[in-house]
Amino acid sequence: MSAAPDDSAPHTEGRTLAAEVEGCLLAHAEYDRAHREAEALCARLPWLTTAQAEDLVRHYVSRRLDITRRTLATIARRAGQLRDEYEARYAALRRALLRGHAACACALLGITGLVTAWCFLTR
Repeated sequence: MSAAPDDSAPHTEGRTLAAEVEGCLLAHAEYDRAHREAEALCARLPWLTTAQAEDLVRHYVSRRLDITRRTLATIARRAGQLRDEYEARYAALRRALLRGHAACACALLGITGLVTAWCFLTR
């Protein structure tokens, strides 16, 4: 007997592709924003030659993208830490809940046994 095909695979691939496209669009938007800021800065420095302005734009955009990349890496790292902390806390809460339910079930079973024994003994 063959296993049924996994229906979640196309959804996972679609989400991955969507995330990659979104990342590319965000990166391009950040590049455009940095480029506009650099050009605005050069516009306020009228004494720069064309070559100096182009060099300043290139350096500004490069530096800005490096800062953005480091910031996003820091945020991603922190998000991973928070996810790990959340998962650990969730697992601890699930264990505590299971222990509580097991204790209640044992107590209920014990009380049921005592009541049953008492009913048989009082006959």
